[in-house]
Parts: sequence; structure tokens; C-alpha cells
Amino acid sequence: MVVLMPVLFLLMFTGMQAALIYHARTVAIAAAQEGARTAAAQFSSAAAGDAAAEQFIASAGGGDVLRGVTVRTTRDATTTSVAVSGETMSVVPGWTPRIVQSASAPVERVTG
Repeated sequence: MVVLMPVLFLLMFTGMQAALIYHARTVAIAAAQEGARTAAAQFSSAAAGDAAAEQFIASAGGGDVLRGVTVRTTRDATTTSVAVSGETMSVVPGWTPRIVQSASAPVERVTG
């Protein structure tokens, strides 16, 4: 029992940490996609993309999912890119996994 319990706890905490990282990555990529969709609208802006991504993170759990969130949106004549980064919770003391996800979308425009 003395040998088996530490192994079981290690497996349990490894699985829990993997789930926390997966969830944070999923929220970060979804926020980046939402920000890119918003910023890529024809009469939108990079600031609107930032706001949309930050609001998505807040509605998905905010600081419980990602802490210290940074959203960077760039928009030029043809492409919008949004990068979301933050730190997820950790069950390992002293280790905070950093999550960075990005998404791009073509800017809507009238051609013809």
C-alpha cells in the first residue's frame, strides 16, 4: 500500500492536470476564433476583436480557467489575427502552464 498510493496519486494528479490544460487550451482557441470573427467583420476593428475575445473568456469561466489573459489582435487590409495567452491552474506547486493559442480570418470586404 505504501508503494502503490504514491503511484495512484501521481496518475490521478497527472490526469487532472492534463484535463485542466486541455480545457484552458480549448477556451483560449475558442476565444481567439471569436475575436478573429468579430475583428474580421467589414466595419469592425482590432479593438472589437480584443473585446470579443476577452468577453468570451469571461463568460467561459474567466480567472478560473485562464489567469493573466493577454489578447493581441492585428488587422490589416486582408487578414485579422488574434492571439490569446494566459496561465492555467496547476495541481503541481510552483508550476503554472502557459497557454498560447491564435486564430486568423480573412477581412470581409466588398469587391466588384
